[in-house]
Amino acid sequence: MERSEFAGVVAMVTGARQGIGAAVARALAAEGAVVAAVDRNAGPAVGPEAVRPYVLDVADAQAVDGTVELIEDQLGPIDVLVNVAGILRAAPVVELTDTDWAETFAVNATGVFHTSRTVGRRMAARGRGAIVTVGSNAAGVPRAGMAAYAASKAAATMFTRCLGLELARSGVRCNVVSPGSTDTQMQRALWGEDAEAAEQRVIDGDLASWRVGIPLGRIAAPDDVAEAVLFLASDRARHITMHDLYVDGGATLRA
Repeated sequence: MERSEFAGVVAMVTGARQGIGAAVARALAAEGAVVAAVDRNAGPAVGPEAVRPYVLDVADAQAVDGTVELIEDQLGPIDVLVNVAGILRAAPVVELTDTDWAETFAVNATGVFHTSRTVGRRMAARGRGAIVTVGSNAAGVPRAGMAAYAASKAAATMFTRCLGLELARSGVRCNVVSPGSTDTQMQRALWGEDAEAAEQRVIDGDLASWRVGIPLGRIAAPDDVAEAVLFLASDRARHITMHDLYVDGGATLRA
């Protein structure tokens, strides 16, 4: 049975074609929202009819402004923005290229700035709204071979918290959900051919790469992260802003 917590709400979700973004878009639609599923890769909507696809590269500020205007013209004022779009360029720092660094920040940090600035400005004028940025537990704990990703997620996290401080008196809440290892295409790209063995290594941890395991003994499903996003976007979290919610099975020991 479909729930209706977000009935009448218009939500914009970036990175919505796959993984966590797709799970968030489906979950919001199941709760009654009309969802603008934004992604730089064209394709059909993910999930029910209430999910409407829009093509957008969040690294392009002018395109963000135009797409947000189009969404509001077609669907109505955006009540919820969920920043999920992200890329991972894994490499040791001494091997990381300028292009990899720049492109990672362009999407993971600057893209969050572009969408949040444009939508946040409109939300503030209306006196309501919720912005949730999907960060990463790598923003708080060093990860070998993931310096660009971790640094970009740390930037997006602090940006979102600062935005929450600035917009609080306008009635707009801004929060972060920080997943750990989640069963997505991005995660599986790191695993190689033996996915089952790789998954177990992630759960067990790897002392050679200074990485602890996952105390709960499982990798997150995208839906686990989506549920946390929906909570922070909902009226149930109406007194929560500038919060960073880790959804990682205890993997960081909340260091």
